[in-house]
Amino acid sequence: MTPRPPLPPFTLESAQQKVKSAQTLWNTCDPEKVVQAYTPTSIWRNRSHFFSGHTHIKQFLQQKWTKEKNYILRKELFAFRENLIAVQFWYEYQDAMDGGDGEEDDERE
Repeated sequence: MTPRPPLPPFTLESAQQKVKSAQTLWNTCDPEKVVQAYTPTSIWRNRSHFFSGHTHIKQFLQQKWTKEKNYILRKELFAFRENLIAVQFWYEYQDAMDGGDGEEDDERE
């Protein structure tokens, strides 16, 4: 894995750029691409479940995006230091189980 610029030490501008690059990457909904942005030893937490490594991260993302259609993530810089970035994020999606395809239903009587 090759680190993606911008790299530390971060300035306000480079930290914001790094956050928006991650947002763009996540919005591809491609686990193969997203996982490459993380180290092979990354540890993730999803609510009470912890997992680590590229294989588990890819599995998590595949399951996530199978259930969460039309996924859109927003990330904003919360704080940063020379070598650390903290973000806040929120996302929207359409539950795959609701039977919708993202378009408005046309009801006819």
